[in-house]
Amino acid sequence: MVEAMSSALHPPAAAPRQPDLTPGDWLEAGQSLLRRGGLKALKLRPLAEELRVSTGSFYHHFADFDGYQGALAQYFAQDQVTDMVDAIRRATADPVDRIRLLAQTVRRRGMSRLSIAMRAWAESDPRAQAAVERHDDLLMAFLTDCLEQAGFANEEAGVRAYALIALGLGKVHAPHLDMETLMEQLIRILCVPPAK
Repeated sequence: MVEAMSSALHPPAAAPRQPDLTPGDWLEAGQSLLRRGGLKALKLRPLAEELRVSTGSFYHHFADFDGYQGALAQYFAQDQVTDMVDAIRRATADPVDRIRLLAQTVRRRGMSRLSIAMRAWAESDPRAQAAVERHDDLLMAFLTDCLEQAGFANEEAGVRAYALIALGLGKVHAPHLDMETLMEQLIRILCVPPAK
């Protein structure tokens, strides 16, 4: 009984994080904070706590917090999207399956919440604005290409790609819809051309 109370009052300390962090670890941690609390959550101390290291270790990778924010915006805009799209292209040749896999990846990684936070940040920082625009350009190009391969004309493919991105950012309260099957239904409506 005494042991149980002691455990409840003094939980075991989290294992300290190894100091061999990479800049990518810091960028991933920053994205995690953005997802959960937006730009107001993106501060050095919570970032270090996220990685279970001292704030001093931050400076092994970044000269200052402003430089870190620039790197974080760039990471969102380029590397992350490019790597994800390349992996999806390698995973399947079917264009609709590629869109389906993108939707699953975005949902699993919480990327819609991150994108919403980045768009809010973009209202006050030109680096974030440029990052959001580059991110959208890459996703639009990928989705438009997939939809053209599925049989849609270029202009219609672009409109449908835009709709998919906009739907991915929406958080509409609709309790009468089955959220588990909603994305599959939207893919069927927006990505599969009607039979001729």
